[in-house]
Amino acid sequence: MKGLIQRVKHAKVEVNGELVGEIQHGLLVLLGVELHDTQQSTEKLCKKILNYRVFADEFGKMNLNVQQVQGQLLIVSQFTLVADTQSGNRPSFSSAAPAALGKKMYDYFVSLVKRSPIVCQTGVYAADMQVSLQNDGPVTFMLQV
Repeated sequence: MKGLIQRVKHAKVEVNGELVGEIQHGLLVLLGVELHDTQQSTEKLCKKILNYRVFADEFGKMNLNVQQVQGQLLIVSQFTLVADTQSGNRPSFSSAAPAALGKKMYDYFVSLVKRSPIVCQTGVYAADMQVSLQNDGPVTFMLQV
């Protein structure tokens, strides 16, 4: 499972012109599910994202996590994160989870976040989404388990 996290001042996601999720200060999480992902790998990535220190402390160092700054999460499914781009000019998605498994792990990830005190918004799994954000920094990290 891969999670591309971006520290944002605000972010939103729309489907067919309709706003489906919006956050203020926090993390935009683009989530890619792979064939071999399990509940354990999902839990591991969720824990890592909730505890990853990407927010500045009083000295300007990235020492605080999203929970410590009362940030929010916007979680958007993005299967293109798991594309194999090593050869040729067209990505291969052979390592991406089939839709049923991908949705199951995505929904499980969202349920784990919602158990925390974090405000959590989502996109719509497998939809054609338009994501807008103001990246803060910019600060972007690819996390993989």
